[in-house]
Amino acid sequence: MKTIFTFLAMCGLALSLNAQNQQQDSVQGKKIDLDEVVVSASRANDKIPVTYSELEKNEIQRVNLGQDIPILLNYLPSVVSTTFDGTGIGYTDFRIRGADNSRINVTINGIPYNDADSQTTFFVNLQDFASSIENIQVQRGVGTSTNGAGAFGASVNILTDNVSENAFAQLSSSFGSFGARKHSFRFGTGLLEDHFAFSGRLSKIDSDGYIDRAFSDLKSYFLDGVYQDDNTLIKAVVFGGEEITGLSFFGLTADRLQDDRTFNDDGLYLDADGNTQFYDRQTDNYKQDHFQLHLTQKINENWTGNLSLHYTDGRGFFEQYIEGDPSFFNGDLTFYRLPTFESDGETIERSDLVTRRHLNSDFYGTVFSILYKNDKIDAVFGGAWNRYDGDQFGEVIAAEFSQLPEIPFRFYENETDKKDFNVYAKATLELNESLSLFGDMQWRRINYEASGSLFDPSSTLAVDEGYSFFNPKAGITYRPNNQNQVYFSYARANREPARVDFETGNPEPESLNDFELGWRYVSPKFQLNTNIYYLDFENQLVLTGQLDEVGFPIRTNSGQSYRLGLEIDANLNLGKWNVSPNLALSTNKNQDFLVEDGNGGFTNLGNTNISFSPDIIAGNVLTYNCSENFSANLFSKYVGEQFMTNENSNPLDSYFVNDLNLQYTIDGVSILKSIVMTGQINNIFDVEYENNGYVFFGESFFYPQAGINFLMGATLNF
Repeated sequence: MKTIFTFLAMCGLALSLNAQNQQQDSVQGKKIDLDEVVVSASRANDKIPVTYSELEKNEIQRVNLGQDIPILLNYLPSVVSTTFDGTGIGYTDFRIRGADNSRINVTINGIPYNDADSQTTFFVNLQDFASSIENIQVQRGVGTSTNGAGAFGASVNILTDNVSENAFAQLSSSFGSFGARKHSFRFGTGLLEDHFAFSGRLSKIDSDGYIDRAFSDLKSYFLDGVYQDDNTLIKAVVFGGEEITGLSFFGLTADRLQDDRTFNDDGLYLDADGNTQFYDRQTDNYKQDHFQLHLTQKINENWTGNLSLHYTDGRGFFEQYIEGDPSFFNGDLTFYRLPTFESDGETIERSDLVTRRHLNSDFYGTVFSILYKNDKIDAVFGGAWNRYDGDQFGEVIAAEFSQLPEIPFRFYENETDKKDFNVYAKATLELNESLSLFGDMQWRRINYEASGSLFDPSSTLAVDEGYSFFNPKAGITYRPNNQNQVYFSYARANREPARVDFETGNPEPESLNDFELGWRYVSPKFQLNTNIYYLDFENQLVLTGQLDEVGFPIRTNSGQSYRLGLEIDANLNLGKWNVSPNLALSTNKNQDFLVEDGNGGFTNLGNTNISFSPDIIAGNVLTYNCSENFSANLFSKYVGEQFMTNENSNPLDSYFVNDLNLQYTIDGVSILKSIVMTGQINNIFDVEYENNGYVFFGESFFYPQAGINFLMGATLNF
């Protein structure tokens, strides 16, 4: 299962599920009603009292010039995106309603994508995945029952490309500032003999990065194959790639920002003559391959079943130069389990070292659902069983002074075994044309074992925990007419701590009660969505603003806390002009927040702001359609002041940035169906800003973002 050839063998059996939109059976001359069976089990629609936004394929492709998915989602309500290289290529991150990405559930075709151990989403391993996406739905808050980790900020549900009935080929290339380059090739056979279809993509993305040596070298592939008949749909999907990126996880102090915003401490060392040097292999190296097989069967007009199998193989390491001076990342030999030794009458306790820290993992399982639908009831029974098996270990591969017992020398190793099972039942009941009820019950069981030595030799990992969670949800939707809809919902969510939480403390599972009151208005020229939410947390794991030894954000249980907010997004069509603003206002508080006083006791700071939770987030997309073939789009984003700690200290300043996107389509050129030319100028007003950071020994460190920069591309459609 570790090569594309395995996928091709699977295709030989017959392949696909994505039943997004109804598939046409040209032999029978009728449509198969199997639309979005996999994702519909965990997706919301306008009959479900859940707050959500969607990005369609045309909206994604408009800005798809090589940047990662979090950057493409940046202009949705309550989303704050950031990037470590400063441009949006390579390592990127996002928060929704103040929740970091380890607390945002991400699924691809209904399959969990979050790393089961850290619960984090590493979008750097979805290189150019936007080129293979049909639709993205973002459910804010708890949302409906889903697979994988519980959603505390949002659920991001990604649906890959639909089946294309017609053959196609597509070549895309783009380039831009800081050496950005993207090349991709897509193809599709269309329906063969009215039953089979195959499609695929190969991509290559490179960037030097805005930050020094924060380069990206990304390769990826995507293949799927489909078999369909009147009542059966089978789909196999395999995708993956390799990323090599220059490490740039050290932020800059305020003073350094004034001197050199692109400076990168990662890999810096002094040579024997005292000259500053940079290690040229200070890199992250990781490969990941995903295999999905979806089987869907329409039993009759009311019942449809789905079974999905999946496997993910991940392996890689990051390599670092460790300088032998008495600093945080130091070459203390005992720290790396190496013996000290005598040389010329002197005890050698430190040495410059080169280390590699590895992560190898297998993630596999099954997802299933049975759907029932008639004129009054829309119900789903489903669940999933998934297992994660991971190994982490560190090796010293070179040392300046010390004699290594062996090369490489392993100085720590540990393993994780996590099993996750859940079942749920949910239904929407239409009482009449105006009123519908929604109910959703999920039971989830997690068994988590982790053991072994850690990077810090004074710490070991010995976790053997089991959690059982019951997550009920209920709501009501009232539609007084075809234009207006009002909904109210309550949802309960529980989630287990992540590995990093066990490594840095004795965490408790966290719980959330989510109350949502919303109003939707729809007319031909104007659409409005507005909602008020109240999130009541118990033992919420909030970011402290600090990082652990390997750069993961540290979290702590904050006791009682809450988030209260108002979200508004709208769309106004004025002929050639279109305006799509959104606004999120919120107050986010820890209640009676306790901090250690240094004398073995605690100080009550009262109500404090939750870290990385701005009170205001606003966005807008202004579109001018000059003609059917030419459009101009102005993207605007404002993020208010936020704090990097929960003690109301170490602020991140507010910022307001704008991007200009132009797209021109030339139809029917020779053998081409069309040529699509796209240009984008990011941060057109050249604003100096930082949208992320951390705190180290009380001092703030920031991640600067690029000033004005551009991306240009062309897509040839055959």
